[in-house]
Amino acid sequence: MVNMTFNYDEISDTLYISFAPGEAATGIELNDYLLLRVNKQERRAVGLSIFEYSILAQPTELGLRSFPLSGLADLSPDLQELVLSILQRPPVSDLLTISAYTPTTVTEPTPITAVKPLAFAMA
Repeated sequence: MVNMTFNYDEISDTLYISFAPGEAATGIELNDYLLLRVNKQERRAVGLSIFEYSILAQPTELGLRSFPLSGLADLSPDLQELVLSILQRPPVSDLLTISAYTPTTVTEPTPITAVKPLAFAMA
Protein backbone atom coordinates (compact mmCIF):
# COMPACT_ATOMS: atom_id res chain seq x y z
CA MET A 1 0.00 0.00 0.00
CA VAL A 2 1.19 3.48 -0.89
CA ASN A 3 1.44 6.08 1.86
CA MET A 4 0.40 9.27 0.03
CA THR A 5 1.40 12.65 1.37
CA PHE A 6 -0.44 15.80 0.35
CA ASN A 7 0.81 19.38 0.36
CA TYR A 8 -1.55 22.10 -0.84
CA ASP A 9 -0.12 25.53 -1.66
CA GLU A 10 -3.06 27.92 -1.42
CA ILE A 11 -1.19 30.84 -3.03
CA SER A 12 -0.39 28.95 -6.24
CA ASP A 13 -3.48 26.71 -5.94
CA THR A 14 -1.26 23.66 -6.44
CA LEU A 15 -1.74 20.25 -4.85
CA TYR A 16 1.47 18.25 -4.53
CA ILE A 17 0.97 14.53 -3.95
CA SER A 18 3.85 12.20 -3.19
CA PHE A 19 3.64 8.43 -3.34
CA ALA A 20 7.33 7.99 -2.47
CA PRO A 21 8.58 11.08 -0.59
CA GLY A 22 12.18 12.02 -1.36
CA GLU A 23 12.59 9.57 -4.23
CA ALA A 24 14.21 10.82 -7.46
CA ALA A 25 11.90 10.69 -10.48
CA THR A 26 11.36 11.79 -14.05
CA GLY A 27 8.76 14.54 -14.51
CA ILE A 28 6.27 14.15 -17.35
CA GLU A 29 4.02 17.07 -18.25
CA LEU A 30 0.63 15.57 -19.09
CA ASN A 31 -0.88 18.99 -19.87
CA ASP A 32 -0.77 22.53 -18.45
CA TYR A 33 -2.34 21.31 -15.18
CA LEU A 34 -0.74 17.93 -14.43
CA LEU A 35 2.85 16.92 -13.81
CA LEU A 36 3.37 13.20 -13.21
CA ARG A 37 6.62 12.04 -11.61
CA VAL A 38 7.58 8.45 -12.41
CA ASN A 39 10.26 5.89 -11.74
CA LYS A 40 10.67 4.61 -15.30
CA GLN A 41 12.78 1.59 -14.35
CA GLU A 42 10.18 0.33 -11.87
CA ARG A 43 7.24 1.54 -14.01
CA ARG A 44 5.46 3.30 -11.16
CA ALA A 45 4.27 6.72 -10.04
CA VAL A 46 6.36 8.67 -7.55
CA GLY A 47 4.23 11.82 -7.38
CA LEU A 48 1.66 14.06 -9.01
CA SER A 49 1.31 17.85 -9.06
CA ILE A 50 -2.07 19.37 -9.89
CA PHE A 51 -1.93 23.06 -10.81
CA GLU A 52 -5.13 25.15 -10.38
CA TYR A 53 -6.44 22.32 -8.21
CA SER A 54 -9.46 24.14 -6.75
CA ILE A 55 -10.79 24.87 -10.25
CA LEU A 56 -10.09 21.42 -11.72
CA ALA A 57 -11.60 19.53 -8.78
CA GLN A 58 -14.78 21.63 -8.73
CA PRO A 59 -17.63 19.71 -10.39
CA THR A 60 -19.70 21.40 -13.09
CA GLU A 61 -23.45 21.05 -13.62
CA LEU A 62 -22.68 18.07 -15.87
CA GLY A 63 -20.11 16.36 -13.65
CA LEU A 64 -16.33 16.47 -13.30
CA ARG A 65 -14.30 18.79 -15.52
CA SER A 66 -12.46 16.84 -18.19
CA PHE A 67 -9.43 18.00 -20.10
CA PRO A 68 -7.13 16.37 -22.65
CA LEU A 69 -3.81 14.79 -21.80
CA SER A 70 -2.19 16.81 -24.58
CA GLY A 71 1.34 16.17 -23.28
CA LEU A 72 1.11 12.52 -24.33
CA ALA A 73 1.52 13.58 -27.98
CA ASP A 74 5.06 14.78 -27.18
CA LEU A 75 6.15 11.39 -25.79
CA SER A 76 7.60 8.39 -27.56
CA PRO A 77 5.16 5.49 -28.08
CA ASP A 78 6.92 3.47 -25.36
CA LEU A 79 6.70 6.33 -22.87
CA GLN A 80 3.05 6.94 -23.82
CA GLU A 81 2.29 3.30 -23.05
CA LEU A 82 4.11 3.51 -19.70
CA VAL A 83 2.32 6.70 -18.67
CA LEU A 84 -1.14 5.41 -19.65
CA SER A 85 -0.45 2.22 -17.71
CA ILE A 86 0.55 4.22 -14.61
CA LEU A 87 -2.49 6.52 -14.92
CA GLN A 88 -4.90 3.58 -15.02
CA ARG A 89 -3.83 1.94 -11.76
CA PRO A 90 -3.56 2.95 -8.11
CA PRO A 91 -2.41 5.18 -6.63
CA VAL A 92 -2.91 7.58 -9.58
CA SER A 93 -6.30 6.13 -10.52
CA ASP A 94 -7.42 6.97 -6.96
CA LEU A 95 -6.91 10.65 -7.86
CA LEU A 96 -7.68 10.92 -11.58
CA THR A 97 -10.40 9.49 -13.77
CA ILE A 98 -9.08 8.52 -17.20
CA SER A 99 -11.32 8.17 -20.24
CA ALA A 100 -11.23 8.97 -23.94
CA TYR A 101 -12.92 11.27 -26.40
CA THR A 102 -13.17 10.25 -30.04
CA PRO A 103 -14.37 12.89 -32.47
CA THR A 104 -16.21 11.31 -35.38
CA THR A 105 -13.62 12.55 -37.89
CA VAL A 106 -10.69 11.05 -35.99
CA THR A 107 -9.93 7.35 -35.72
CA GLU A 108 -7.66 7.54 -32.65
CA PRO A 109 -9.24 8.39 -29.28
CA THR A 110 -7.88 11.37 -27.36
CA PRO A 111 -7.09 10.48 -23.73
CA ILE A 112 -8.80 12.82 -21.28
CA THR A 113 -8.81 13.04 -17.51
CA ALA A 114 -10.72 14.52 -14.61
CA VAL A 115 -9.45 15.29 -11.11
CA LYS A 116 -11.40 13.57 -8.37
CA PRO A 117 -12.27 16.08 -5.60
CA LEU A 118 -10.32 15.34 -2.42
CA ALA A 119 -11.81 17.27 0.49
CA PHE A 120 -9.20 15.99 2.93
CA ALA A 121 -6.28 17.04 0.71
CA MET A 122 -6.78 20.76 1.33
CA ALA A 123 -7.46 20.45 5.05
